[in-house]
Amino acid sequence: MKRIGISLLLALWVLSSMAALPEVTLRDIDGKTVNVAALAKSGKPVIISFFATWCKPCMNELKAIQELYPDWQEETGVEMYIVSIDQAQDSHKVASLVNGNGWEYHVLLDPNGTLKRAMNVQNIPHLFVIDSKGKTVYNHAGYNTGDEEDIRKYLK
Repeated sequence: MKRIGISLLLALWVLSSMAALPEVTLRDIDGKTVNVAALAKSGKPVIISFFATWCKPCMNELKAIQELYPDWQEETGVEMYIVSIDQAQDSHKVASLVNGNGWEYHVLLDPNGTLKRAMNVQNIPHLFVIDSKGKTVYNHAGYNTGDEEDIRKYLK
């Protein structure tokens, strides 16, 4: 009986880790609303990366991905959404940072941590790869040089 219970818990954990994105609505840096759950229904892979303007490892990750992103888009059609967890009063810093770095990512603002909590993000940077069927295939917190190669594997 104990073995069945453990197997059931493991199966539920696997299914929950592969679930679609949560029904959360955020604003982008232009003030438009975005339904996050709809991103997983586009038929394309999606990368979601949580960051903050003050987080150095986040900056390193986003800059490393910037170099590879055009190739990833061409190969897989991936769209990348970066989610700022900066406070609302710092949203102007987010736009300046994104524009200053020339990032072509979609930028969402999560000042209240709604999406962060819904996706169980504890530390940043935290990156998710959602496949073209809407399943989470990669979930990684932190950044080390070379992590972007793991992302590429999961995009394919």
